[in-house]
Amino acid sequence: MRRPWPRQGLNDYTAWFANNPDMGGDYLGYDGPYPPPNDLRMHRYFFRLFALDVPSLDLPERFGVSDVQRAMWGHVLGEALTHGTYSLHAHANG
Repeated sequence: MRRPWPRQGLNDYTAWFANNPDMGGDYLGYDGPYPPPNDLRMHRYFFRLFALDVPSLDLPERFGVSDVQRAMWGHVLGEALTHGTYSLHAHANG
C-alpha cells in the first residue's frame, strides 16, 4: 500500500553511518544546518526548489536523492536556487 503524501527520503547520514554498528540505519528527511561545534569555519548551505508538471513522483518505498532526480526527469517546469551561510561561532568569516 502506498503511503499518503508527504513522504521523506533517505538523507546522506544513511550512507555516512552505514558501516558504523552504533550509528547505522535509515536517516530520513531534512536535518537543518548545524556544523560541528568545534568547527570555526563559515558553512554554506544550498537549497533548490523545483516546479513540476505532475502532482507527485513515482518513487520506491525507500528512496534517496538520486531516485527523486530520476523521477523528476522530463517534469521540471522551473527551478530556483539560493544559498545561505551559517556558523556556530560569531567570529567566523564567510
